[in-house]
Amino acid sequence: MGTSVTGAVALSRGFFARDVLDVARDLLGRVVRHRTPEGAVAVRLTEVEAYAGEADPGSHAYRGRTARTAVMFGPPGHAYVYFSYGMHWCVNLVTGPDGVASAVLLRAGEVVEGSELARARRLAARRDADLARGPARLTQALAIGRDQGGADVCAGGPLQVLAGEPVRDAAVSWGPRVGVAGAGAPTPWRAWVTGDPTVSAYRAAVPRRPRPS
Repeated sequence: MGTSVTGAVALSRGFFARDVLDVARDLLGRVVRHRTPEGAVAVRLTEVEAYAGEADPGSHAYRGRTARTAVMFGPPGHAYVYFSYGMHWCVNLVTGPDGVASAVLLRAGEVVEGSELARARRLAARRDADLARGPARLTQALAIGRDQGGADVCAGGPLQVLAGEPVRDAAVSWGPRVGVAGAGAPTPWRAWVTGDPTVSAYRAAVPRRPRPS
C-alpha cells in the first residue's frame, strides 16, 4: 500500500479498441490513477464487469444511443460515469470501435498510491482492503464523479489507466455479473483476481415485484 506509480506507462487507445471481454480480462492488474488538487490516488484493478451495449440486455446502451449513454458510442478509452440508484457514482471504460457501444465497469481494486487521502474519503472503511471494494467505494476513493464523465483516459489528463502488472490467466475467475436481472442476468462477464481480498461480495439481482393494480 502507498507505493507511488508516478512515471508508469499509460495504456494506449489501441488497448481499449478491442472486444469488451478481452479488455475486461486485460484490465485486471492495471492501475487507475486520478490526480486532484488534494493529491493523487491510484487503484490496482481486481474486479471488473463487461457490458456489450446494444447486444446486451444488461447494458445501459441496450436500447440505443441517448444523451446519458452517448459517450459509450464514442471513441474507446473514455470514461462513462453514471449515478446509480440516486446514491453513488460508478465508472466504466469505453471499449471497441467508435460508434459501437461497449464498456467495462470497474468494480473493485487495491489502493496502491495515496492511501491516506483514500482513507480520508472513505472514513467508513474498517480496513485498507475495503477502501475500493465495490464500484461505489472505488469511485469515492478516486474522487470520480460527474465531472469525470467523458474524460479521455488516454490523453495524459488527470484520470489515467496505467499499465501496472497484467494478471496471469490461472489467477483470473469468471462469473455472473452483480445485480443484473432479466435476460442479462446469467451472463458470466464479471472477471476478478481469484482470492484477492479487495474483490466485492457477489449478490444476485432481486426481481422487482409487480405493483398491485
